[in-house]
Amino acid sequence: MIKHLKYNEIDKVQWDACINRSFNGNIYALSWYLDIVCYGWEALIEDDYETVFPLTNGKKGGIDYLFQPNFSQQLGIFSVKRMDAETVVRFINNIPGHYRLIEINLNRHNKLPDNFDSYKNNINTELPLIQDYTGLWSAYSENTRRNIKKARNQGLQLTRHSGPEALIRLFRENRGREIKQWSDRQYKMLSNLLHTCIHKQTGEVYSVHNAHNELCASAFFARSHGRIIFLFSGLSKDGKESGAMPFLIDAVINQHAASNLILDFEGSNDEGLARFYASFGAEQVQYPAIRINNLPFLIQWVHRIKRFL
Repeated sequence: MIKHLKYNEIDKVQWDACINRSFNGNIYALSWYLDIVCYGWEALIEDDYETVFPLTNGKKGGIDYLFQPNFSQQLGIFSVKRMDAETVVRFINNIPGHYRLIEINLNRHNKLPDNFDSYKNNINTELPLIQDYTGLWSAYSENTRRNIKKARNQGLQLTRHSGPEALIRLFRENRGREIKQWSDRQYKMLSNLLHTCIHKQTGEVYSVHNAHNELCASAFFARSHGRIIFLFSGLSKDGKESGAMPFLIDAVINQHAASNLILDFEGSNDEGLARFYASFGAEQVQYPAIRINNLPFLIQWVHRIKRFL
């Protein structure tokens, strides 16, 4: 029997034990991670925490909805036992009816039947690191190898274990200027998340400085459940021109080569980014995103207009 639990009814110890034992567990679904990106989340639970489904909830204009929190690419249903499409649909059908709008991502192991029409497939890009570095390097595109060799001749220096503040500042001063919907609230949440990952020894910052000792590229990698996740990054104009990001990613691949880890690039549906990640020999995998709209007709119409704009 599937039970719906409010936030204060969830046993966090049992929850995290389930996520860590699940064949499809990931860092995004751990209770402390959910507490940061969506405080007050709820859950569907079956068989004493053997199968669980976090409900990342919000409320706007008196309407309850489910959304995909920032910095959490894949959530959905997690289980310690075999799971088929029927199980996934059963959990979706047990989402409480007061959630009138549902726009969430499941995970790659949440298969849906062909006749389930309220979903689309998103793209993720992954690179198994089981080969040695020579084998991994040989799978890079010719252009990527050329850019890395060029970067090595630019006097770039790689450092690790620094704090996330400089990374966040680098992003805000460059790519962040184009993201108008991000406020101080999002950046505060991001800082909290990265600091917490570092404190729990599940993540670290890699940074690249140019020959003038100026930060030109930086990235945060979270490590959990056999994955190194490219969670967040910043890049300056100089870093882009010098190939600092390919230089950084290559260093991470070199460090973890010949391991059972997977480098998870976290995307992307964007063709340019997908092509960049694939240039390291990474492969595309799909995961479903569901969208169920039970809003009143007039509100549906307004919602569609806002999404279009």
